[in-house]
Amino acid sequence: MSKYKEEIAGRWITPVKKGYRMRCCDCGLVHKIDFRGKNVQFRVFRDNRATGQIRRHMR
Repeated sequence: MSKYKEEIAGRWITPVKKGYRMRCCDCGLVHKIDFRGKNVQFRVFRDNRATGQIRRHMR
């Protein structure tokens, strides 16, 4: 089983507040996402190490 939860496009999710990790299904990029506040605000960072690991196994 993957350490990243498989998300389906358009489905609502309830992630953890800090350090939520998401893997894009089409390109294998792994993003680390942080949320803050009551309003919908979030920021996304590419996790280069995890992305490299995923892409190695996609070949």
